[in-house]
Amino acid sequence: MKKIEEIEKLIIVVDMINGFVKVGNMSDRYIEHTIPDQIKLLTEFKENNEGIAIVKDTHKKECAEFKKFPEHCIEGTYESELIDELKEFEKDALVYPKNSTSTMHAPGFVEDLEKMVKLKEVVIVGCCTDICVLNAAIPLQTYLDQHDKDIKIKIYKSCVETYDAPNHNRDEYNEMAFKLMAQAGIEII
Repeated sequence: MKKIEEIEKLIIVVDMINGFVKVGNMSDRYIEHTIPDQIKLLTEFKENNEGIAIVKDTHKKECAEFKKFPEHCIEGTYESELIDELKEFEKDALVYPKNSTSTMHAPGFVEDLEKMVKLKEVVIVGCCTDICVLNAAIPLQTYLDQHDKDIKIKIYKSCVETYDAPNHNRDEYNEMAFKLMAQAGIEII
């Protein structure tokens, strides 16, 4: 990866961790269908020496978020680890553990973003489309707008997914998220 000051394109991998993809209270194996297209994009970014950021939901046992969602992705557990299929990209990536649904609040993320003075494009992949992906993309777009930064944000539909559950229809929530992100000026591909 280039020096942080030289990064022109950044891919952000949001929550492709075992606790959402493989096992646990918040996992849905259907999300795995996004992995091949994510690997293609990550390989392209790596080959072009561009920026890779990995964001991982990581909570303490007493996390306030557990009042809204079932316990998941406890720090130091298998659930909070990146899935095996993407681990080869982690060693050269910027890694941000987060304790909320928004990447923007992950320690160090905004500070590193400020150092990316040549940044022109951000691609966001991962899960869940309507929660953590949406809460990465829209706050990032509003942050860029606030600071008059002309940086394009892209979401590839084949690289993001959400879960299916009672009162949470996967297709409906994906479509709502895509519409909200597009309305904010994010390019949906």
